[in-house]
This record gives sequence, structure tokens and C-alpha cells, in this order.
Amino acid sequence: MTKPEPALICVGAIGGAFGVQGEVRLKSFCADPEAIADYAPLTSEDGTHSFTVKITRQIKNGLAARMSGISTKEQADALKGTRLYAPRERLPALPDDEFYHTDLIGLDVFDTGGTKLGRIRSVYDHGAGDILEIHTNSGKPLLLPFTREAVPTVDLATRRIIADPPTEAEGDTPPEAEFHGD
Repeated sequence: MTKPEPALICVGAIGGAFGVQGEVRLKSFCADPEAIADYAPLTSEDGTHSFTVKITRQIKNGLAARMSGISTKEQADALKGTRLYAPRERLPALPDDEFYHTDLIGLDVFDTGGTKLGRIRSVYDHGAGDILEIHTNSGKPLLLPFTREAVPTVDLATRRIIADPPTEAEGDTPPEAEFHGD
């Protein structure tokens, strides 16, 4: 079964008010954070809101911005947490070894022997590299670093990835290196 290509890509979120004059704290999920304004107008996930964006300055953990339709602190706070989307065709094409998170979610994950491990449920970016959350057949989540070593193959056409998850034994100390006190 082929998953339809998402028409909208999440490029950021409103973090609430910044000051009292209607500016918002904007979280950008773009490689170049300020490029989020280039993809405007941005819409809410349900399409009920549409915004033009003008970045006013960089701030700690985000950007300060003016967005159309938001002129008060109360309006900005009311939209806190609103995820912002842009049409895929407005975004730049990616190199072969880069992916939009939305393209990875839902892919089936197989190990190097062909055994199905599960399906990607989420992609996390905590700054040190992406982590894939895989919903396994046992129901226990598996967190996998999204590196070339752990995920050697991503095949969007067949909606699957091949993973080589590190085993617990790889981090263990070899018996000959253990310290035995005298």
C-alpha cells in the first residue's frame, strides 16, 4: 500500500507571544531557521488560519516574528502550539541522503536479515542527530539513531527502510578487558 505524498510539510510552530505588541515566538523546523518566512503564507494543520511571516529578530530558542492576523499578546498566546505548514512544492528539493521527517513516518522497518522490526511512529531531533521511534510488533518502542550506520537504506519508493540496530553486546566490555581486582 502506498502512502499518499503529504501535500503539506510542518515547517514550524508558534511558541506564544513575544512581548506585548503582537509579536510571536516562532519555532522554525527549517535547516535555515529564517527561511520559514520564504515559504509563507503558512497555514495551520486544519487550514483555518493562514499567515504571512516577517522575521523581526533572532531570540533564544527561536525567532521573533510578526504574523498577519496577530496584533495583540492575547492573540499570540491563543495560538501557542499551533503548528505551521507549507505546501511541499514551495520547499526546496532535498539531496538524496536527506529526508523530510514526514516522509519517514509510517515507513516499515526491516533488519538486515529481512525481519520486520516495526513501523516508524515519530522522528525526534534533540540537536545531536535525529532519532527514529519505531513501533515494534511487540508493542515496545525502539529508539534508533538515524545514522548511516544504523539505517543504511531508506527506500521511499517501497516505503521501507533497512536498519542495523546496535545490539546491547556492542557496548559491552570484552571479558579479556574486564578488571579483576587482586
